[in-house]
Amino acid sequence: MNIKEKDKAYIAPTYNRFPVEIVSGKGSLVQDETGKEYIDLTSGIAVTSFGVADDEWQQAVISQIGKVQHMSNLYYTIPCAELAELLVQKTGMKKVFFSNSGAEANECAIKAARKYQAEHKGSGCYTIVTLKNSFHGRTLTTLAATGQEHYHELFQPLTPGFVSVEAGDMEELKKVCEENDAAAVMIEVIQGEGGVVVMDPGYLKALQAYVKEKEILLIVDEVQTGNGRTGAMYAYMHYGLEPDIVSTAKGLAGGLPLGATLLSEKVQDVLGYGDHGSTFGGNPVSCAAAVSIVKRLTPELFQEVRDKGAFLMDTFKGAEGVEDVSGMGLMIGIRPSKKTASEVISACMKNGVLCLSAKDRVRLLPALNIPMELLEKAAAVIKEALV
Repeated sequence: MNIKEKDKAYIAPTYNRFPVEIVSGKGSLVQDETGKEYIDLTSGIAVTSFGVADDEWQQAVISQIGKVQHMSNLYYTIPCAELAELLVQKTGMKKVFFSNSGAEANECAIKAARKYQAEHKGSGCYTIVTLKNSFHGRTLTTLAATGQEHYHELFQPLTPGFVSVEAGDMEELKKVCEENDAAAVMIEVIQGEGGVVVMDPGYLKALQAYVKEKEILLIVDEVQTGNGRTGAMYAYMHYGLEPDIVSTAKGLAGGLPLGATLLSEKVQDVLGYGDHGSTFGGNPVSCAAAVSIVKRLTPELFQEVRDKGAFLMDTFKGAEGVEDVSGMGLMIGIRPSKKTASEVISACMKNGVLCLSAKDRVRLLPALNIPMELLEKAAAVIKEALV
């Protein structure tokens, strides 16, 4: 059997794979089994922050594998502590819990919020208010937090204690928070899986003021938007938000599984011995990879990401076949006006460019350091595919 036949025979059919087998790559260029080359504007869904087989990332991984590939969290390892220090320094948060994925980072955020409020307001204060159209993960609890009903249908009953409200409607949010004695509000400032929907700054400012006044915790999900993706370390920083808890994953370790939950001064000590854990969380190889990524997330890189994002926005806004464009930095959503998103993506693939979808949009999530000449070449292919 060839690889596609083996996949069909032995792997649970949960993914609608494109008919392409990627076998190698370097930076923002990847090759399939026939040798055909593609410009990669997906970065593994915002994961390979500095592209495929990045030299510095490789060296960090190989060096750590040669020392120790895994140790129980009953022992100390250098990469784990070093990464936590870097994240605290770059955010002003105080403590970090490491896991393996965005869903797990969000689970930890939810547990921390509920425990904190149980201790400060009582056991009845546990509801997490989220936004409709959000996406927070695929575990039963993070599905419950996800504000998209079609994800819920096959997996009832979900974890109780979650209510979703319309983004932008402060009156509804206040009403739901008060009726449910809300423990926390959990948001994405850009809803990635929801269609690259950017939150209104005025709404976020009002939300921040409200939760602060009512002593409701603010959780910001930065799984997709974090680690430089939008042209800042985390997207909430564009809005001046002061979250109590931040979750992140995807691009953090540049291609290895790693999630992180960042705790502010207010909640830094809420999780004590035995309250939470993860066998692979803080794995030294994943953390060494992440250290190599996070050290390079500099103001200069963020400006480069913003400049490239501005180029994409300028290229596609008002272009033929484009209804509208949304996003920030290198997280862009293009809604086609003449074709479906899947038709555009297929046309791009035939012409050597890999793109993603998000609802009815073509979604672009290239490596943060994609060379400008490759970005320009890919943009030209997408423009042609749109018409």
